[in-house]
Amino acid sequence: MKITFLGTGTSQGIPVIGSTDPVCLSLDSKDKRLRSSIMMTWQDYRFVIDCGPDFRQQMLRESISEVNGILFTHEHADHTAGLDDIRPFCHKKGDMPLYVPERIINNFEQRFDYIFAKENRYRGAPSASIKVVENKSFCLGNKTIQPIEFMHGKISVFGYRIDDFAYVTDLKSISKQEKEKLKNLDVLVLNALRKEPHPTHLSLDDALNLIEELQPKKAYLTHISHKLGFHAEVQKVLPNNVFLGYDGLSFEV
Repeated sequence: MKITFLGTGTSQGIPVIGSTDPVCLSLDSKDKRLRSSIMMTWQDYRFVIDCGPDFRQQMLRESISEVNGILFTHEHADHTAGLDDIRPFCHKKGDMPLYVPERIINNFEQRFDYIFAKENRYRGAPSASIKVVENKSFCLGNKTIQPIEFMHGKISVFGYRIDDFAYVTDLKSISKQEKEKLKNLDVLVLNALRKEPHPTHLSLDDALNLIEELQPKKAYLTHISHKLGFHAEVQKVLPNNVFLGYDGLSFEV
């Protein structure tokens, strides 16, 4: 299975609009981060996790002409606001399967009412079919997907495990029971917002402590803000099996 980081930034991306922070002014391409999302490809299947406001730009950058479905972690705009840009895929293939935690279906139907309207739909609107995700395994293509539930401040979020790979973003706290689902991984992708503590996200130290506890063979950090620092400098101080993700990075699992 091939994993591609479509974006590795937090909600404002990097650079932040109007910011004169040195990281926002960096000329290193690895310091330029679109909103967090990944693409998973195996055999003839291609799925995306989250569909943020940079979705169109990400699809164009990776030259993607077809997606089999989109999995969502939670309802925040940096993970969902690009939903209108699925239109070209829908016009070509019909309804886009959206794998949505049951808790946020009402949120989607309100924010994107023109997509989910049952009558008098706008002709140019994208078309989608909701696949309800609960905290139990389900099939995606010919693979089994295991949701992992955790807390992002006061709201619950789903991460996803596929084979020995797991994608976990916007995590702040997680139960012992859910941690068990993250054992014996080849690769863990985990959020690490900044160096200082944050009320709803893991800090760098928080993420490294959790990685040390879970012991994946390799880990990549994502959902990164400019306050974490320059990519090149942070990478130098990370453990040998931990890497900063960056936009466009691909690897095989």
